[in-house]
Amino acid sequence: MGVRPGDDFGRRPDGRRAAEAIAEGVRGVPPGEVPERLCVIAVRLLPVTGASASLRGGDGLPVRLCASGGRASYLAEIQATLGDGPCVRAAATGAPVLAPDLRPGADADRWPVFAQQATAVGVYAVHALPLGSGTVCVGTLDLYRDTPGGLTEPELDTARLVAGAMTVSLMALPRGREYDERGGPDSWPDGPADGHDEVHQGVGMIMAQLGVGADEALARLRASAFARGRTAHAVARDLLARRERFDRDR
Repeated sequence: MGVRPGDDFGRRPDGRRAAEAIAEGVRGVPPGEVPERLCVIAVRLLPVTGASASLRGGDGLPVRLCASGGRASYLAEIQATLGDGPCVRAAATGAPVLAPDLRPGADADRWPVFAQQATAVGVYAVHALPLGSGTVCVGTLDLYRDTPGGLTEPELDTARLVAGAMTVSLMALPRGREYDERGGPDSWPDGPADGHDEVHQGVGMIMAQLGVGADEALARLRASAFARGRTAHAVARDLLARRERFDRDR
């Protein structure tokens, strides 16, 4: 039997209970649905209100894979659009990034724009854990709280169990491309890769329209998306559909 709304595993399970809850929650679930189910399980097991998983693009742009709900999905997309936030940092370093208080202070100073966006939708703490092995980070598991606060050591251990299960589930996904040794763009399952490719192609169109390099084109795409309250993926799709164009004076 899988995880259903209202299931209560308790907020501080020991390692064995957490592992049993994870195994029970994904039993019989089709492989393509397991990552999203694990996000839901993370919310059941931990003192968080949302969870998302993102894959690491070779250009540093996270690719949202799944989320437990709309707010978590939005925050994953915001980090991709900004190219900044705990998720981006955890993917770059391959180490957990814990931001227990996004109100004005040390954590907000690290990511001021992301912190403003997160608190505006009622998220006051974000904890990002890398997915992959000790040498290759393929993405992150991101946990969101609607109140400031960190994770205790037992809770952090549980979060690591979920991240480990997420990594295993990613390796089991059917994919048209094999993982490369860096965990770069060629490692994504086909669905998320499509979104990443749209951004890549959109960047190429901006380069052609403005005569700029890839880094500036990506920065222009992100800035345009953020200024209009949109995601980088949405703007890229409009570029590819010829509904959007970047002029030199933009």
